[in-house]
Amino acid sequence: MACILLIESSSQTCSAAISIDGKLVWNRENNALSSHSAVLGVFAAEAVRFVQANHWKLDAVAVSEGPGSYTGLRIGVSLAKGLCYGMDIPLIALPTLKVMATRLSPSESYLCPMIDARRMEAYAALYDGNLNEIEPVRAIIIDENLYSEALAQKEIIFFGSGADKCKNIIRSPNAIFRSEIYPLASDMAGEAEIAFVTKSYVDTAYFEPFYLKEFQATIPKNKVISIIKPKVEKTTISQG
Repeated sequence: MACILLIESSSQTCSAAISIDGKLVWNRENNALSSHSAVLGVFAAEAVRFVQANHWKLDAVAVSEGPGSYTGLRIGVSLAKGLCYGMDIPLIALPTLKVMATRLSPSESYLCPMIDARRMEAYAALYDGNLNEIEPVRAIIIDENLYSEALAQKEIIFFGSGADKCKNIIRSPNAIFRSEIYPLASDMAGEAEIAFVTKSYVDTAYFEPFYLKEFQATIPKNKVISIIKPKVEKTTISQG
């Protein structure tokens, strides 16, 4: 019996779940913005108590590796690493976009999970209906030519937080848009079980989230300090 703790923190929703042999048996979610640092640790503690109450043993921790929110990913991966160190169990890292695509697989359509990356950018990948990768994960600029060759062949379902940006730009009749699908720990069970059975673990000490883009800090407008050049007074010295 494989008992795995699943952690997802790459988006606004943070979640944790427990799977037994690939079947979901416990789940918690929170949609509050910027709550990951306060909530995710509580979820993990509840999950461990649930496992202990059922006289099970936690065999591994699976974490969503990204891409996604820089801060959210760091919180989730740090928590997962701490649990693995403390319990001496392996760490599994799962690609966030592929996990999202499991919600719609198997499918007759191509699947394009998308995570909003601000402005007209998104993190995206393209899979066939059986989750075989057609286009790798990358940061894209959304325009009318996005995946145009694939759209000429088959219907593509664009889904996730980045899909709304495409609605008024991609005009192909083969383009379907669904924005209600977002990363969740409850969707990680199947891929986590496969990774556990095949022992596809990552190095707990050296693993880093898949950020894809460098972190860019922004300063709120009310925190910006205006720099005003001091007025230089001209002094005139009279002669004589």
